[in-house]
Amino acid sequence: MNKNDEINNLKMNYHFSEELKRNLDLKSHPVAIKFILHKKDIPKNIKKINQKIRHCEMVQNASQGDEFYSTCNEQLCKGGSAALGLEKPPKNVTTGEFYHDLGRFKSVGSAKRTMDEIPKMDLNSYAILYSPLEKADFTPDIIVIIANPKQIMLSSQAIVYNLGGKLESSFAGIQSVCADAVAGPFINKTPNVTLGCNGSRKFGKIKDEELVMGLNGENIDSIITALNSMES
Repeated sequence: MNKNDEINNLKMNYHFSEELKRNLDLKSHPVAIKFILHKKDIPKNIKKINQKIRHCEMVQNASQGDEFYSTCNEQLCKGGSAALGLEKPPKNVTTGEFYHDLGRFKSVGSAKRTMDEIPKMDLNSYAILYSPLEKADFTPDIIVIIANPKQIMLSSQAIVYNLGGKLESSFAGIQSVCADAVAGPFINKTPNVTLGCNGSRKFGKIKDEELVMGLNGENIDSIITALNSMES
């Protein structure tokens, strides 16, 4: 990507971010996420995060203004890292034993049935870029917003504004910010709303009154247009 592309991306993303915040009255930044397949493709202006934390914490940090990238080595939650295609999932996660041992399921079988349906990216990425949308000079694969129910309602109305229909959300209260809000929308090319999970609310500081929504980066301009049309 050349310098002109970076400048154009930055201008567009700044505009998209400002419009989302204005129309939805968001209190935090929309978060731009991009998957990087090869180390050489990491933008030189973006530094690696200097701590080992969970993906949901990284999204929260980016929503507060931080910009960075992470490899699997900086991802503390290996289930989330695996859902995002950075590494293979731990065996006790795929078997359901991990969540059964946490007391989330009555049996290992019920845990495994849920884990079988959790979205998992088969991308084998080297890294993930995290940035406030307004700072991103790249085209995001996914845009995550942390919002209250009314703001999610308005976003949903904007998504169906042009073609109609209804949104279908998929969640189980597990791996919400990683699998539900990022991996699922990336794989299915459709937005998704998730209620959060114990980990994202405890470590990612998702508030009791907040939901999380994952949007496809390539469709954000139509959502902005719809929000502006709905406003007029």
